[in-house]
Amino acid sequence: MGLEQLMGAGLMLIFLADIFFTVLYARAGTGLIAPLWNRFVWACIKGPAGLSGPARTQILCFAGPVIVVTLIAFWALGLTIGAALVIHPELGSAIRPSSGGTQTDFVAALLVAGNSLSIVGGGEYAPHTSGTRVIFLLNSLIGASVLSLVLSYLVQVYSALRERNALALTVDLMTGGTGDAAEMLARLGPGDDFATATSELGNLVRSLAATKEAHHFYPLLFYFRFKEPYYSVSRMSFILLDLTTLIDTALDREKHKAVIGAAAVDALRQCARLLLATLDRHFPTTGESNKLAQQEYFRRSYSLALGVLQKAGIETEADAERYGDQRRQWETLVRRVGPTLGYEMDEIDCRRSLDS
Repeated sequence: MGLEQLMGAGLMLIFLADIFFTVLYARAGTGLIAPLWNRFVWACIKGPAGLSGPARTQILCFAGPVIVVTLIAFWALGLTIGAALVIHPELGSAIRPSSGGTQTDFVAALLVAGNSLSIVGGGEYAPHTSGTRVIFLLNSLIGASVLSLVLSYLVQVYSALRERNALALTVDLMTGGTGDAAEMLARLGPGDDFATATSELGNLVRSLAATKEAHHFYPLLFYFRFKEPYYSVSRMSFILLDLTTLIDTALDREKHKAVIGAAAVDALRQCARLLLATLDRHFPTTGESNKLAQQEYFRRSYSLALGVLQKAGIETEADAERYGDQRRQWETLVRRVGPTLGYEMDEIDCRRSLDS
């Protein structure tokens, strides 16, 4: 085996390892090439989108599907080039057509490699030695295996995307379409009765945990952006974190100690933070934490939330300082992750519109 064939075999092994770590091992940040390729394609889309004015949001919505298509094409091209490097030295001798002359240029090797990865026999070219027959057989097995794995992977990605959107829509509907956690809390305890709140929050915990793990197993999900802000992972996480913070700092602690101390509330808080931390750790987040006048805004936001709860007849016990301290711990993550996909904080924190 010559140097060219060794290079081809090495290239195929690299791409097969990348597919293994992305599709089968399935952990965020473990791919060899795929994470870098995904970021490159995202940057290529986000750059021009930033200059397109009103069309920016719509262009960014195509990023997820485009990254999927280009990643599959990238894998296919890498495997084909690797196989072509292995096949090229054999053209005209061990690999040749049954009749006519044999082209021995690299383009012909690419054609034979592409055919051998998809169809046993390599089209009009056929192997004529035991070694080349083994090469064609291995290419065929690799092509069929990769195709089935990638198709299965895509089904899982889009299934997880649908479940994520369903959860985000559920959270938005529980706020009455306002995106305000205070409205959600008021609806969880109509007439100051939180008897069913723990059960409903427990259902959200299960769905949120599945969404968090989906982003861990299928990192491509991060790049799927929708025009409607309520599908944003950042907004959904913000609402749930704000909800748990209000439960801990706004409800009357004596009357509502059952819901305040419920395991579902703490689990919801921890899971939402884990989701944001996963995205922040493994993806090119670009947002920044703006600390200017933050404490004053937290006080105004908390006051508005208390007003919503009191209007709904819910007994409250105000503690603005503790609310600000808790919110500051998790809002930094939201501010880093949210803008990465082109969402403004006004779209994530809907109470801002009431404050302005």
